[in-house]
Amino acid sequence: MVENLGRVDRVLFVSPHPDDIEFSCGGTVARLVQSGSKVSYIVATNGNKGSRDTDMSRDYLESEREKEQRAAANTLGVSEVTFLDFGDGELEDDHDFRRTLVYNIRRFKPDVVFCPDPFRTTFYIHRDHRITGLVTIDAAFPYARDRLHYPEHLAQGLAVHNTEEVFFYGTETPDTFVDITETVELKSSSILMHTSQVKDMISGANGQSGFLEQLKKRSLRIATENRQDFKYAEAFRSYGLRKMFG
Repeated sequence: MVENLGRVDRVLFVSPHPDDIEFSCGGTVARLVQSGSKVSYIVATNGNKGSRDTDMSRDYLESEREKEQRAAANTLGVSEVTFLDFGDGELEDDHDFRRTLVYNIRRFKPDVVFCPDPFRTTFYIHRDHRITGLVTIDAAFPYARDRLHYPEHLAQGLAVHNTEEVFFYGTETPDTFVDITETVELKSSSILMHTSQVKDMISGANGQSGFLEQLKKRSLRIATENRQDFKYAEAFRSYGLRKMFG
């Protein structure tokens, strides 16, 4: 059982880029898997611009980041990773993106969906994160539920689907906290799989151990500041679909 989430059979995490899930909620992914949930990822972009290293081309980043994401997901026990292959920084709130998310929601039939909080206001949010959050909540409800949205999916043998709840990660106003004390090391291991993204962070004076210690301190701070009775936590905000469904 995962704190404040209950028993969940099927869980879908939607990520703007390779690595966003592991940094934001890798401990929760591991907890869900260990509790018996079937967990899948959708990665919206190929991350082909996500580097300050001038030696990394777009083609190299696209190839390497897919390998890194698969390795990280495998570390956590994720069942399936689907790459939508939109370009990094090129997501739009349009039918192309929404239709693809609806298709995968109807295919996977998640009880719960996790995605970025698109409504943050007090600090920077990458445009891809904002667009991913907005399109995901629309795809989950009402588009995946209503048969007249993208009826071609039904012709392909997919049924409409009601998702019970959406949880936002990267939120400023959390109301749901997950104890990752037993999975914080798995989270750290999964983050280290994203070599192209963390190599600068682990090459400084404090090295890999210092980088991992900072990750743990962040999870410790989330638990402490929100007065949780466990050591390490990840935080989310529920969007309220359960309330909609009564």
